[in-house]
Amino acid sequence: MIILGLTKTTLLDYPGKVAATVFTGGCNFRCPFCHNGHLITNIDSYESISEETVLEHLEKRKNVLEGVCITGGEPTINTDLSDFIRKIREMGYKIKLDTNGTNPGMLDPLIKEKLIDYVAMDIKNSKEKYIVSAECNAEQLKDIERSVEILKSSNIEYEFRTTLVRELHEKEDIEKTAEWIKGCPKWYIQSYVESENVLEKRFSSYSKEEILSLIQEIKGINIELRGID
Repeated sequence: MIILGLTKTTLLDYPGKVAATVFTGGCNFRCPFCHNGHLITNIDSYESISEETVLEHLEKRKNVLEGVCITGGEPTINTDLSDFIRKIREMGYKIKLDTNGTNPGMLDPLIKEKLIDYVAMDIKNSKEKYIVSAECNAEQLKDIERSVEILKSSNIEYEFRTTLVRELHEKEDIEKTAEWIKGCPKWYIQSYVESENVLEKRFSSYSKEEILSLIQEIKGINIELRGID
């Protein structure tokens, strides 16, 4: 596992749980608006955290923490992720996985073997604009579509989440995305936020009022705003 960060205690990353968050390094996307760019590029320049250090912390905090959120970067590019999760699971923790959905071959068995309890999957844009928004390829988009179907047909608790960027998302894109993921229990929409870690500083945000206007005609899907004042 490539681990570049550990938040020892958080009330934000795992809904309803006191949790620790593990940040993995590296990603198979290059979303230009990514706010965790420091976990994706030049990762060799960062001091990694050993798996043993993380597990020791979790062992010590078993009486305080309820869950562990594994995020990134993209956790599923680590071939040993499942083994890492099993070690955490043995301590009795609930586990939330954040993913871009490009590895359905790992996601599916994690769900079926009941190794994870909650999945938060990013939906970057409508299918038609996915490749340009995430700088991915057509094969990866097929994998993402498969992961969407895996989650929708599973019994696991999950959410989809989308970061709206003025330069990449128009009303039509949002409506097409809503139609694609219709049936999900939760779709969280958040607005792009400029930071020093963004990969490309050429984007801007929608206001809360603008977002409410963009989604007002969408029906049949539970949309909630996250981190938008």
